[in-house]
Amino acid sequence: MESVQEHYQSMRAAIETFTPNVSMELVDEAFRYAEEKHKDQRRKDGSPYIIHPLAVAEIVAEMGLDSDAILASLLHDTIEDTDTSYDEVAKRFGVTVANLVEGVTKLTRVNFTSLEDEQMENLRKMFLAMSKDIRVILIKIADRLHNTRTMQYQTPAKQKSKSLETMEIYAPLAHRLGMQKIKWELEDTSLRYLDPIGYEDISRQLDEKEAEFDHAMVSIRERIEQRLRDSGIKFQMYGRVKHIYSIYRKMYSQNKTLDEVYDLYAYRIIVDDIADCYNVLGHIHDLYNLVPGRFKDYISTPKPNGYQSLHTTVIGSEGIPFEVQIRTAKMHHTAEYGIAAHWKYKEGISTAGGEEEFEWVRRLLENQQDSEAEDFISSLKIDMFDDEVFVFTPRGKVISLPSGSTPIDFAYAIHSEVGNHMVGAKINGRIVGYDSVLQNGDIVEIVTSKSAKGPSRDWLNLCKSNQARIKIRQWYKKERREENVATGKQSFEEELRRIGVQPSMLNREDLQPTLLKKLAYGSMDDMYAAIGYGGLTAVKAVNKIKDELLRYTKSAREPEQNHADITNINRAPKKSTSGIIVEDIANCVIKFARCCTPVPGDDIVGFITKGFGVSIHRRDCPNAAGAASPDNSGRWVKVTWASAPLETFSTSFELDCTDRDGMALDVAMVVTSMKLRCSELAARADGQGNCTVYLTVEVRDVTELNTIRTRLANIRGVRTVRRGRS
Repeated sequence: MESVQEHYQSMRAAIETFTPNVSMELVDEAFRYAEEKHKDQRRKDGSPYIIHPLAVAEIVAEMGLDSDAILASLLHDTIEDTDTSYDEVAKRFGVTVANLVEGVTKLTRVNFTSLEDEQMENLRKMFLAMSKDIRVILIKIADRLHNTRTMQYQTPAKQKSKSLETMEIYAPLAHRLGMQKIKWELEDTSLRYLDPIGYEDISRQLDEKEAEFDHAMVSIRERIEQRLRDSGIKFQMYGRVKHIYSIYRKMYSQNKTLDEVYDLYAYRIIVDDIADCYNVLGHIHDLYNLVPGRFKDYISTPKPNGYQSLHTTVIGSEGIPFEVQIRTAKMHHTAEYGIAAHWKYKEGISTAGGEEEFEWVRRLLENQQDSEAEDFISSLKIDMFDDEVFVFTPRGKVISLPSGSTPIDFAYAIHSEVGNHMVGAKINGRIVGYDSVLQNGDIVEIVTSKSAKGPSRDWLNLCKSNQARIKIRQWYKKERREENVATGKQSFEEELRRIGVQPSMLNREDLQPTLLKKLAYGSMDDMYAAIGYGGLTAVKAVNKIKDELLRYTKSAREPEQNHADITNINRAPKKSTSGIIVEDIANCVIKFARCCTPVPGDDIVGFITKGFGVSIHRRDCPNAAGAASPDNSGRWVKVTWASAPLETFSTSFELDCTDRDGMALDVAMVVTSMKLRCSELAARADGQGNCTVYLTVEVRDVTELNTIRTRLANIRGVRTVRRGRS
């Protein structure tokens, strides 16, 4: 175990190498202060807690950040974990440092109703601080990076939950900030705990092929280096194998073997200036055959996160495809460290967050103001995901959107008023439908009218970006309250009936105040309106008050039940088997039909099979309808669900999706985050851009099933979610 002194010396070396202008006197003072405050605290491995702030400060120094950021890194846990106050930090180290420390401090002293609410509010607080000073998120990412490096000391449950959070929030954030080197490490380390078998399988295969890889890569490298030396170009060249998570996404989402993964090899060529970038590109294309459609010029059209490079994929002499990335030294540092690279190159970046490149942070905050916790967290991944399409306005401005976006997404990316008044769209001068999928390089023009009636609810299903969905919902919230109330009330009452509660119960004066308190709305109409415009789902609203309603229903029915027991005391009792009550049949074998996988809450029917007991079908199952012939009429029996079945029930889903990298992993992450028992997860692509994902999980009832279905339907690229399959 490394000592505090070893970590201190390592931090000093990083500061001297990457940020030599930092005052070591101030650093030493912050270190001594933090060490004193954390003196009685230990990490999970038993080491002194101060080692963690030292490691975070070292990472921040390697990014090339300034003195305030390094001081804040050393102090970043003092307000949260010790008796230190904001005022004390501000007095000793300055207001800027105190603001940075406060920005990465969690809301630990607030009582939350759920873990999702706590996570949402902590993220909102962090993003608000980040919009004022971008260094907040850089320190937070450094903090998370060191925690992932020491994850082996956490419990298995903590490893999975923190790794999932890292994969869904911090890795996409690192990508959005252009910090590719850190993003890759966060992804690879998280994958090790989320799917250890898959991670080890790829690692083993890479180790087995190491000699083969090395031979092929050295041969290609030597040929390119010789050509560039003969041409008199100054350069540096690096070869690498694709990182493990990137390989994992391709193998498991597209059912490929390691040998079938495209561009497994990659080379980086670093040159002095932009002219040499294009010069090297010409030599590469002269030496090797270009793979059509695989050339990307991010120098002339940089990514929104500032990334610049030339990418080309070519076929080697041995038939092996490989990628070549060509960039200048400055572009390379930006690609590695993203926005943090601005400090190294002394571009005088303002920390006030006023730059256009940080506008997305404020837009993210604005878009999420009315979101539920679960929606806020899941949408972060969509808003920051790395699959992007770049399109142009008629004036040549580049707009970045999620892959699969439509003109609706483009309109709302320009301005909410453009989207609200849209009456048509053109792509490359041609009139197109609202569902047209945008491609890289498209020139998009939105046709607007002052007399437009506003967005259609159907647009919510056509758009891909969370930004567009939020703005459409905001319009409906403001402009169509009466319609929202009516729509929301209908959905809410349907969900109540599904769990066996009559909507008339909501009118009870002794019950309504309790329900409104649990729902956190001032009136039922406010809650109905939220459901109507999409800010809340009926399933989620009912789940919040389900226990209260069922408890009240049960207490109200007890007098009636006692009377019924006396009246029917001489009648034959109904028997419950496997959570099913079969009328007039005792102790029969129950079998749940695999064709429709019914669960508690579904409307069901029973069919007496020949030798296999009673088969339970959903009433809308095609097979059940086919069995209802005159010859079989005597074999139908009335069945109902037991009042409180204890066991779980297996049910299946079919997802029709767009074929893309990471689809199966995103489905698996939903299963993991909902703590579901999964017995099957498989995907099949048709080779034409579509795929079907099959999923079998254990659920308690139809309410939980509908929640799962909603979560699955919100995954990017999922078009429809169907129950069961034959």
